Amino acid sequence: MSGSYDDSVGVEVSSDSFWEVGNYKRTVKRIDDGHRLCNDLMNCIHERARIEKVYAQQLTEWAKRWKQLVEKGPQYGTVERAWCAFMSEAEKVSELHLEVKGSLMNEDFEKIKNWQKEAFHKQMMGGFKETKEAEDGFRKAQKPWAKKLKEVEAAKKAYHAACKEEKLAISRETNSKADPALNPEQLKKLQDKVERSKQDVLKTKEKYEKSLKELDNATPQYMENMEQVFEQCQQFEEKRLRFFREVLLEVQKHLDLSNVASYKNIYRELEQNIKTADAVEDLRWFRANQGPGMSMNWPQFEEWSADLNRTLSRREKKKASDGVTLTGINQTGDQVSQLNKHSSVSSYEKNQSYPTDWSDEESNNPFSSTDANGDTNPFDEDTPPAMEVRVRALYDYEGQEQDELSFKAGDELTKMENEDEQGWCKGRLDNGQVGLYPANYVEPIQ
Repeated sequence: MSGSYDDSVGVEVSSDSFWEVGNYKRTVKRIDDGHRLCNDLMNCIHERARIEKVYAQQLTEWAKRWKQLVEKGPQYGTVERAWCAFMSEAEKVSELHLEVKGSLMNEDFEKIKNWQKEAFHKQMMGGFKETKEAEDGFRKAQKPWAKKLKEVEAAKKAYHAACKEEKLAISRETNSKADPALNPEQLKKLQDKVERSKQDVLKTKEKYEKSLKELDNATPQYMENMEQVFEQCQQFEEKRLRFFREVLLEVQKHLDLSNVASYKNIYRELEQNIKTADAVEDLRWFRANQGPGMSMNWPQFEEWSADLNRTLSRREKKKASDGVTLTGINQTGDQVSQLNKHSSVSSYEKNQSYPTDWSDEESNNPFSSTDANGDTNPFDEDTPPAMEVRVRALYDYEGQEQDELSFKAGDELTKMENEDEQGWCKGRLDNGQVGLYPANYVEPIQ
């Protein structure tokens, strides 16, 4: 590395040593680097905080979507609760990652920003006050020694020039002795030249040695002054290094969820929810609510009665010359909004999305309507699947008889048969119940 001392007359740097003139600039540059490193660390933390936020949002969206799909799907009982426990885990972990994001930005990022502002002070003319102070300190410490170094270099140059001139004069004198054409006067001049050059060599050598001795005498003070300024720079850098270590340890604590008690509790609770899944209990519930355990109004002999309060048949109640009369409607204040309401999540069977590599042809599809042998469900009605249509209820309806369905406005169900002459359709609720309902109480789902 070569360069020159700004305030001197161009002393050449002969090595890469710190003690060479001008080589303190690397130490001064470290102050500017420290300010830039604060910016780099803040940017690093900011990017990580953004990743934590995006991850938290994705967990929340995933949990919401799958919770709705599972709740509307055919899974039931304790296994359904165990499955939904994963969505609860995601929601809680999402909250923790949002807390991580907040700690990174509100604590770590702001701490670095404030420390940087206190440690580095910008000047009106650009640069930092700390950089200028270090630069001036090194200049002041180096200037006297650099001046003497310049004198040494000049004396050395003069001495070397004198030596060169002496050698040249001796060579000319030697050659002239072998030249008969030279007269004694010319020979005398050459001899005088040799003598003068020898005297110049002695004189310049003495001056060179003297300036070098003065430089040696000034070196201890020069080293002491440079050490003092360098130590000040070291102390300033030590503060930054220790601060960075402190901040990085705090960032580590904020990122390490393994030491957060609530994080451990999330997975302890998830494990407990999964272990509470009980096949026997679920089968018992299904038997009681969807199987042989259900109550039944078995047919009994009924005498015909002409009583005016007799119950008309379903077809007779709905049949009239001037059209169909709607019965069983529960009027509500937001009936109009219910008519236009569209469910945010469609039925499990219709709108569930899967990864791109999912295939409906996979034999292990748990939601397939066929059994392992490809036969249709023996408990389904003998209705061609192509006729089934998803519909949405426009009004509340409460079944008047055992074979009628009950539903609320906005509920979705499957229409299994088209409208008959009396205006009735056959349908199936999502819980598997099959029955009749008024055709004009529902609309197709677009």
